[in-house]
Amino acid sequence: MVYKPLKQLKKKLRFSGHNLYCCSTPTATATLAVCICLALSAAPAQYDDSVEAIVIGSRKWLCSQTDICTSEDDMEDGAQYLEERFESQRDCRLSCGKYGSIWPMPTGEECSLSHERVHFDPWKVRFHVVAPSEVTTQFLRETNRLFVSNLLKECTRNCTLASSKQILVRATVSSDSLVLDWRTDESYSMVLRTTETATFVDIQAATVYGARHSFETLSNLVAGSVTNGLLLVSAARISDRPAFPHRGVLLDTSRNFIPLRYLRSTLDAMAASKMNVLHWHVVDTHSFPLEITRVPEMQRYGAYSASQTYSRTDSVNLVKYARLRGIRILIEIDGPSHAGNGWQWGPAAGLGNMSVCLNQSPWRRFCVQPPCGQLNPLNDHMYAVLKEILEDVAEVGAPEETVHMGGDEVFLPCWNNTEEIVTKMRAQGYDLSEQSFLRLWSQFHQRNLNAWDDINERMYPSIKEPKPVILWSSHLTVPKYIETFLPKERFIIQTWVDSQDPLNRDLLQRGYRLIVSTKNAWYLDHGFWGSTSYYNWRTVYASGMPMGNHGNQVLGGEVCMWSEFVDHNSLESRIWPRAGAAAERLWSNPKSSALVAQRRFYRYRERLLARGIHADAVIPRWCVLHEGRCL
Repeated sequence: MVYKPLKQLKKKLRFSGHNLYCCSTPTATATLAVCICLALSAAPAQYDDSVEAIVIGSRKWLCSQTDICTSEDDMEDGAQYLEERFESQRDCRLSCGKYGSIWPMPTGEECSLSHERVHFDPWKVRFHVVAPSEVTTQFLRETNRLFVSNLLKECTRNCTLASSKQILVRATVSSDSLVLDWRTDESYSMVLRTTETATFVDIQAATVYGARHSFETLSNLVAGSVTNGLLLVSAARISDRPAFPHRGVLLDTSRNFIPLRYLRSTLDAMAASKMNVLHWHVVDTHSFPLEITRVPEMQRYGAYSASQTYSRTDSVNLVKYARLRGIRILIEIDGPSHAGNGWQWGPAAGLGNMSVCLNQSPWRRFCVQPPCGQLNPLNDHMYAVLKEILEDVAEVGAPEETVHMGGDEVFLPCWNNTEEIVTKMRAQGYDLSEQSFLRLWSQFHQRNLNAWDDINERMYPSIKEPKPVILWSSHLTVPKYIETFLPKERFIIQTWVDSQDPLNRDLLQRGYRLIVSTKNAWYLDHGFWGSTSYYNWRTVYASGMPMGNHGNQVLGGEVCMWSEFVDHNSLESRIWPRAGAAAERLWSNPKSSALVAQRRFYRYRERLLARGIHADAVIPRWCVLHEGRCL
């Protein structure tokens, strides 16, 4: 890598003919203005990028020794720059710095990127798949299709390029498994080289999911040309694997209904970020929009309207859509708290009160947040209905998938002020102490775990190992109680405490497996209600992960988008690109700061925008264009 002083480079630039629009006459300036106006009127939805390419694409860009892309107009005396000159900032960013514009940052020891480029037409990319079965071959062909679709969105102008070299991509997968769980190997390696006739990309991965991630990385090595076609780094060697197997986004579609189109766009953005779990908080006290074919009353009584629902077909298709993008859908059926609307038909059907404190007022006497509703842990009919709900969930998901059973914010005064519960507790030998209510609460989870085991033994007899289920941290999971009530072999705890809270450390010391959702960094709904604070992408990025006593104790984490104050109109900008900062934490677990990552992050946001994701702005555009000058 050769860097040259500024004065020597300026001399080369002065006589190189690169200042195409550097005009001194009024006529030339007017001509340029007309050209820009024509570009503005002719370009479609992406006119901003096209105009920027015309105006600043005439300048050349250089990569400094400090990994900053600078236009020739902004070069600083005394700075050292690479000899190579790039046609645009995005072109420069492809290889400026060890990781170029790859997001999330690769974790392998090997990551090298050439400063030379291949100018190509995306329609000239050819694929060769080597896989051990028809299903894995078909999966990779779909991956190829999605890859080309993403490439086309990077074109600044016309994608067609008559003189394009061929890009020949060979993807080899060794496993015929489509299982996607916490033990799936998502690693990959990629070697890219260019000859006089073609560019060859060799991808090696154990599973189709590792191969899918490699195609995502390959798309990060591409930028639109200021003319036609695309630019690709001419050579690269990358090895990569995720630091954590659970890299998720929680999306609440109960408080405010989110149409399927926006769930799919969330999955698209997750795929671009190599995130692999959509935690679907699909039901809550507010509404029950999910169709349960065995118990249609849940949706009939619980949905906001007949048009604000998710059918069985919708759910199955969403799971398939996610899987092709390397993403699991983890459905949460919350309980015993956060369960009200949808459960109110029990008395009319002769099943008694399956939910109590339902829609009671004033709400502060009966629950943490309105509307109120808490399942009746002493109603056997409730357990029978809940088992039928879990059977539907098991059918919708993949055979290896588990379920999130909620378990947070149980309001003990609700049960304690419900006469039928208090009477039955006394009849069964309970007193009304806190310990008795905690025991009742834990028995609720144990009965549902037993039901889940029975369902899976019948549906998927080939899976011998019982699946663990996930619960939120709660009063039941505090260190002095948890070992009494929740066996670590069967319950995974998703913690939602502040970064300074000792709970993660205490549970890890007791041998529990964790999924982390740091409340004062990864709750993306904060800053819009009460005394909560907004967490910018740097705060999200800086939020570290706890260390377990052994490698697989900390499964990973999730950013959370609770929907009290968001619906489909603001969903994408509220989640993205901030969730992408967590994506790098969970994939790479970097030791470096957001300051080092910022230029890659800005380019990552631009890719989301190109793919139709309305990712929020995180800095003025001037600061993006003038790297290193807004620190």
